[in-house]
Amino acid sequence: MQSVIKNPPKNVTIEQVLRVNHWTETLFSFRTTRPAAFRFRSGEFIMLGLLQNEKPLLRAYSIASPHWDDGLDFYSIKVQDGPLTSLLQHIRPEDKILIGKKPTGTLVTDNLKPAQRIFLFSTGTGVAPFSSLVRDPELYEKYEQIILTHTCRKVEELKFSQALVNDLRNDPLVGDLAQSRIKYFASCTRDSFMNIGRITDQITSESFFKELSIDPLNPNTDVVMICGSMQMINDTCEILENLGFEEGSNSKPASYVIEKAFAD
Repeated sequence: MQSVIKNPPKNVTIEQVLRVNHWTETLFSFRTTRPAAFRFRSGEFIMLGLLQNEKPLLRAYSIASPHWDDGLDFYSIKVQDGPLTSLLQHIRPEDKILIGKKPTGTLVTDNLKPAQRIFLFSTGTGVAPFSSLVRDPELYEKYEQIILTHTCRKVEELKFSQALVNDLRNDPLVGDLAQSRIKYFASCTRDSFMNIGRITDQITSESFFKELSIDPLNPNTDVVMICGSMQMINDTCEILENLGFEEGSNSKPASYVIEKAFAD
């Protein structure tokens, strides 16, 4: 499907697709080779893409693998008329892909103050950076408990996070710690499921905390990361601000950070 990539821009490297997994008709993940000198912090994103008409077509993608992994994983939606994903969804192993050289992002533990618990709130493909973080031993060194949530419209759209949590048990670095420290909460807004509704509604009603048998959010003991739709981010931030949480950044660590899920 691809022509040979010649003279790529200086801000990208040419990597090879190693594996592609189509989770649903609208969601897929893929794994690529990793540049030898590429360094990043778990939770960051990079620009990636393909050549179209001999010009690079790049979009921001969260890295779904941890910093120690020798490959790079990504999780994406399929937008049929999207400039990039309409093409990207057809990639196959051994195809070439453009990977940016400069990772960045706010969903890193450096931007948060010390705490006992960390909450990772996500919707849709916004779970991707948390896939990176929950496989990073540093997360378990910093927090006694890790609460990962994933909210989607349909049950089938939870497959990625369900597989992530199941595979954590056998993870070579964090398997034992994950079994005792991670709590996972999945919910759907459209399909019938054990947990139905927006995560923000379940936080407000406290049904979320009761389901997991944990204490409600507390800015004195907890920090939060949020990634997903803008509505979910805005609503969650409002809840957090009312509770006394403060937004952190690279220059000023605080009690919560946000990143919108990237869509084509």
